[in-house]
Amino acid sequence: MSYPNSAQSSSDYGQTHPGAGVKQGNGMAIAALVLGILAILSFWTVIGGILLGVVAVVLGIIGARKARGGQAPHRTMAIIGAVLGGLGLVASVVIIAVGASILNSDEFKGFNDCVQHAKTQSERDACAKDYNKDMNN
Repeated sequence: MSYPNSAQSSSDYGQTHPGAGVKQGNGMAIAALVLGILAILSFWTVIGGILLGVVAVVLGIIGARKARGGQAPHRTMAIIGAVLGGLGLVASVVIIAVGASILNSDEFKGFNDCVQHAKTQSERDACAKDYNKDMNN
């Protein structure tokens, strides 16, 4: 039985919810953009370039898919975040590859061996001079 001045209970079928039909924010897109920017700014570190880059790419793809499906806004933001994360990831991998190739080079191994066997500072300086000479040729 219903009284004219009584409040309706929350189980009534006619109740509307605040914000019903309004798109939710796309936190994935925002996070992808922020992490993509951080990946670009710190690509020279393993954590900055690789870890943040991978997370930015993943979140960007998820955010763009949600936006494409109409579940969230900011599709462009998600794509930009994924691209920036990918660029940071690639730049970081290139830096690591170059560093690994230098550390594995014969010149560096010879320099490292020379420094380990040097007993005085002048001998270490001579090792550095020889290494620089080898690298410039």
